[in-house]
Amino acid sequence: MDGALGLYIFTVAASTLSVSEDVFGFASYFSDHMVLQMKPAGAVIWGYTEAGFNVTVTVSNKGKIFTKKMAKTTAQRLVGSAIWKVILDPMPPGGPFLVTVKKHHDEQEKSIVLKDIWFGDVWFCSGQSNMEMTVLQIMNATEELAMASHYPHIRLFTVAHKQSPQELEDLSQISLQWAEPTAGNLGHGDFTYFSAVCWLYGRYLYDKLGYPIGLVQSTWGGTPIEAWSSKRALRKCGLSEDTKQKHTDFTDDLTGPSFPSILWNAMIHPLINMTIKGVIWYQGEANANLHTDLYNCTFPAMIEDWRNSFHEGSQAQTEPLFPFGFVQLSSDKNPTEEVTFPEIRWHQTADYGYAPNPKMPNTFMAVAMDLGDQTSPFGRIHPRYKQDVAYRLHLGARALVYGESKLVYQGPFPYQIKVHQSKELISITYKQKLYINHLNSSLFEVINTCNYGKMGTKCVIWRES
Repeated sequence: MDGALGLYIFTVAASTLSVSEDVFGFASYFSDHMVLQMKPAGAVIWGYTEAGFNVTVTVSNKGKIFTKKMAKTTAQRLVGSAIWKVILDPMPPGGPFLVTVKKHHDEQEKSIVLKDIWFGDVWFCSGQSNMEMTVLQIMNATEELAMASHYPHIRLFTVAHKQSPQELEDLSQISLQWAEPTAGNLGHGDFTYFSAVCWLYGRYLYDKLGYPIGLVQSTWGGTPIEAWSSKRALRKCGLSEDTKQKHTDFTDDLTGPSFPSILWNAMIHPLINMTIKGVIWYQGEANANLHTDLYNCTFPAMIEDWRNSFHEGSQAQTEPLFPFGFVQLSSDKNPTEEVTFPEIRWHQTADYGYAPNPKMPNTFMAVAMDLGDQTSPFGRIHPRYKQDVAYRLHLGARALVYGESKLVYQGPFPYQIKVHQSKELISITYKQKLYINHLNSSLFEVINTCNYGKMGTKCVIWRES
């Protein structure tokens, strides 16, 4: 074994895997057309074989071999299969490559090949229905779908809806195997694939970066954060094993699975061996009435646990503090109705009001409370302005992940706040220049009598009677 490329062998009981009698093959989410994580990380490739066989992995392009490694599988006492895992040398962006795996023992030999493999950045997209809304469901859907063919180097993958009471080693089902974007797979149907936020985020990044982007969608509408969190993460917030017995609200008033860890087990854990660049997340509505007061713990705990799990699963190739972007919840009420989601929005930032923050390092947030859609045919809780959401997310990524330090990606932060009770006024001083937008006479608003001085922008906010 040489260089930065290592081949690791693990043995597992056959009952823990959904494999055929001929167990030689890749793990479920490896296929033609996929994107593997580029340098500085090494992409992880793994699969199954019979015990006692040697495994050789080769990465090549137009006859030129970039990597070739060999290892012998370990013997087992139980009848089953062995797992092989390869960490490739860090590769620059580009392609296409062939990935060839051969098993050989004595005079027996068999090969399997992945074709049209590219190296770029792999982003993982997860959450509930607002992340699951497809391109077919958003504003200007026809125009957006028509642009799919212009981005052949963005590749898409979607995990199927599955639940499990235990952590699975591999995915049990896939909705969309790795594919180039088309109008058909970007708009397969309502709340299926492909995620509009995920796609647009990847497209905006591709427009800026100019190299392949892999997008992995693992979503399920109407699901609380508890379902996406491991038991380890939930215990950190006081949600123990018997919580599901004490709190019947885990299955009340939610349209998706709500049992603790049930989606982590089936839709996240099987992917932790994958080397990824980062995660974007759009979830929280299902926790507006479920353990809302704990979201300031459960969300940071889930982020930390996902980071640890992907880092360990990828043999330290995924960064231990990989970037994690998320979307602030929008309003689902009319302007004259009571404001919604204020508590969960606050807890989305671990009660800081902004990201990144000390409890949520290397995170970035897309503000979306101004993107309500009262006429959405999918319900007011599902705004169609996903272009704005994805664009704001990608600004955060460009600033925090890709080093554009001077890029403005956050809203203005108050420099000073004063309350004048006798006048029923609040005076807020900002360091940034503000653009005033009169929304509604019955709402709190920033009036257009602002002074632009050395201290910044000074505006008065009040509520008209």
